[in-house]
Amino acid sequence: MITQQLINPKSIVIVGGSNDVTKPGGKVLKNLIDNHFSGCLYVVNPKEEEIQGIRCYKTVDELPECDMAILAIAAKYCPDTVEKLARDKNTRAFIILSAGFHEESAEGAALEEKIVATVNQYNACLIGPNCIGMMNHHHTSVFTTPIPKLDPNGVDFISGSGATAVFIMEASIPKGLTFSSIYSVGNSAQLGVEDVLKYLDESFDPDNSSKVKILYIESINKPDMLLKHAASLIRKGCRIAAIKAGSSAAGSRAASSHTGALASPDVAVESLFHKAGIVRCHSREELATVASIFMHKPLKGKNIAIITHAGGPAVMLTDALSEGGLEIPHLENPELLTKLFPGSSVANPIDFLATGTAEQLGDIIDACENDFPEIDGMAVIFGSPGLFEVYDVYKLLDEKMRVCKKPIFPILPSIINVKKEIEYFIGLGRINFPDEVGFGNALCKVFNTPAPAPEIITQPKLDIAAIRAIIDAAADGYLHPEKVQELFDAAGIPRAGEAVVTNKEAAIVAASDLGLPVVMKVVGPVHKSDVGGVVLNVKNFDQVAVEFDRMIQIKDTTAILIQPMLSGHSVYIGAKKEPKFGHMVLCGLGGIYIEVLKDVQSSLAPVSKEEAAGMITRLKSYKIIEGVRGQEGLNQELFAEIITRVSALCLAAPEIAEMDINPLMGNMKMLKAVDARIRIEK
Repeated sequence: MITQQLINPKSIVIVGGSNDVTKPGGKVLKNLIDNHFSGCLYVVNPKEEEIQGIRCYKTVDELPECDMAILAIAAKYCPDTVEKLARDKNTRAFIILSAGFHEESAEGAALEEKIVATVNQYNACLIGPNCIGMMNHHHTSVFTTPIPKLDPNGVDFISGSGATAVFIMEASIPKGLTFSSIYSVGNSAQLGVEDVLKYLDESFDPDNSSKVKILYIESINKPDMLLKHAASLIRKGCRIAAIKAGSSAAGSRAASSHTGALASPDVAVESLFHKAGIVRCHSREELATVASIFMHKPLKGKNIAIITHAGGPAVMLTDALSEGGLEIPHLENPELLTKLFPGSSVANPIDFLATGTAEQLGDIIDACENDFPEIDGMAVIFGSPGLFEVYDVYKLLDEKMRVCKKPIFPILPSIINVKKEIEYFIGLGRINFPDEVGFGNALCKVFNTPAPAPEIITQPKLDIAAIRAIIDAAADGYLHPEKVQELFDAAGIPRAGEAVVTNKEAAIVAASDLGLPVVMKVVGPVHKSDVGGVVLNVKNFDQVAVEFDRMIQIKDTTAILIQPMLSGHSVYIGAKKEPKFGHMVLCGLGGIYIEVLKDVQSSLAPVSKEEAAGMITRLKSYKIIEGVRGQEGLNQELFAEIITRVSALCLAAPEIAEMDINPLMGNMKMLKAVDARIRIEK
């Protein structure tokens, strides 16, 4: 839990404070003094009488009561110090800057556990250890720089890495981004990124709290908590972006199914962020740019007007926005053109030339705001060759941003030529996007990130008793094809008729019952096509007999699966249980294309019908599913329905470790599972 003593302490003690500001204990004290902490400051150091003008105590025993303690002492001294402060000085918030805990050794881990036990015993809270600290507009309890402008309306920033937090602030501050709070959680001994986000959600005040949150995460230890509170904050009107570093697909190399190979831990992260409505970023610069976009009015449609006095940046921005799914519609306005210099263009990009004036920029913005109802937002590119000052342009831009209902995004690339003018613009409370392509890519990512999934997701009804009976009776490993059929029937997943046979005579009987032509597949080998274990369009009983004799001899084959030959599109649905995250459900084109194209979309169970539909439409191959060049498409509603049934099956049978339904064959009228594998892990 996060205490009020951490958020707004009336008194702070630095244990291990120093006159040497090159050391953490000295620098954190200097930061508190320089940034005018209004409460009482205490210092503990047995070697000094006074430190940086503050009276110094020899031991914590001599201290008066104190709300918060910052520890910059050796790890071995921290447990006893925390206990004395919590027990005797009523200290209820701790920031431990020191390293030497679980990140280094088993002995350090034991020290850390002892500290957490004490902190929990006294209902206190702990940031760290092994962190740079935290800050907000009440106090700057960090030993690093820069100290950003701290404003309750700025960005809330939570980082799992202290150094990375510094670098992200360094990428953000020159743009004009301000911060409401920064939390560096270090080892996350008591409070991790998820716990701080939970606090921000539970304490959220729509009138006073920041509505922008950014996260840097190296390990998601509580995905359910992250999903719940991120989605909750976004539903309350907040916007969240995050970097998740350290995800690797290396573990998928040994996977035994298509789903296992595709559903890496990083796919689980992607699924969680998508379900929560978090904009996922992959670099510090991108995170800073997305956060800066969040600080502007939201873009409510996809039509952008690009206003520029330089052709090249406008072309590059047009490319970036177009490739990201936003549109730059053609515009016409003869009246506006008469207000611009000869050679200008209002076609979009609206180019008013290098000689364009502030007055002309105002006319263009007014036209985009009032005369072009199709325009949803404006990107204004205005740099300078350094020939004259442009204060008047940036002043006008600020004024228009205040009064226009449509968002205006300022791209001011001349960070050297008009450095002072940009500083003036930022001083007005504005943010600059110095690079048009980085801005364009980030804006597309923001616009294309969906809203959070519904808080309550209704799943289709299944025969739970039948499902549990099959799962309870199953051993670890792959279910027999007949049991897969029974499981699908209980889950309401439509499937093709089929028979599993172990002799030639039974194969002929099965082919007769199912109706020729049929498909024959080996049972046993993982990748059937690779070993010649799939034969399509078997049209007569003689061919059934010949193929049975050949296929039964393929290595690892235990039986032959016979199904009617279906036609139509081939698609895929899979599921994989990921530790901590639960089941991922995936979909894509089926057959061999799943391995070749790797075009899949995923979500975390439970999956709503709306989420399933979104998974389908986000596929790069969606045009094929939709129907292209006169070809019949696939019944998308039925496809989405089966995705939700796979999701519900995984919830009913959490022992399912991996599931492949590949392919499902179908058209506009039907969709049936043709082949499936389910692996149980209890």
